[in-house]
Amino acid sequence: MKTFKKPLSPEEERYYLARYKEGDTAARNMLIEHNLRLVAHIAKKYQAPEHDTDDLISIGIIGLIKAVMTFDSEKNNRLATYAARCIENELLMMLRSRKKLNREVSMYEKIGVDQEGRELRLMDVLESEPVDVLENLETQKNVVHLRSCMKEVLSEREFMIICERYGLCGRKEKTQREIAASLGISRSYVSRLEKRALEKLRAEFESSLALQ
Repeated sequence: MKTFKKPLSPEEERYYLARYKEGDTAARNMLIEHNLRLVAHIAKKYQAPEHDTDDLISIGIIGLIKAVMTFDSEKNNRLATYAARCIENELLMMLRSRKKLNREVSMYEKIGVDQEGRELRLMDVLESEPVDVLENLETQKNVVHLRSCMKEVLSEREFMIICERYGLCGRKEKTQREIAASLGISRSYVSRLEKRALEKLRAEFESSLALQ
C-alpha cells in the first residue's frame, strides 16, 4: 500500500508557502508531497471499473500542482481547502472530456445494416427527430477528419493505444494498465505514448483546420 507523507501543520504550511513565494522550488515540492494524501482521498470518490486509479491520481496531482502554484494566502485560509477544489475540478474536466469524446465518435460507429443492406449507424437511429443539418455535417466532417489524422500522424502502436484507451474503431475501452499488460510494457510508458499521440493529433487537427 502506498504511504503518503502526513499533512503539514498550519505553521509549516505558512513557512513553505512563504519560501515558495520567494522562488524556492524545493518548498513548492514539499507542499505538493505533503498533500498527495488529499489527492488519493479525492480520487477514491471517482473509482470505477472503467477508471484506472493511477490515471485518476495522475490527473489529481496536476490539479494539486496548479493549486500550489496559484494559491493566494490572502484570499484563502488553508491550502488543502483550495487544493481540494482544484483537484476535483481537474478530475471532473478529464472525465467529462473522455465521456464526450467517446459519445461523439461512437455516434458514427457501424451498428448493423438495414433491410436493404446499407450500413446503419447510431446517428441514423437517433435522427428520427428534426436535426440541424449544417451542424450535423460539420460534426461528421470533423470526426472523419480526426480519424484521417489518426492514421496519418500516429505510429501503429500509438494508433492502437488511442483506439483502446477511448473505445474507438470498434475496440473496447481499456485502462492504461490493461493495455500495458497486453503489450508487455509499463503503465507509465503507455501513459507517455498516449500523451504524445494526443499532442500529435491536436497539433495536426488544429493545423489543418487553420488552413481551411
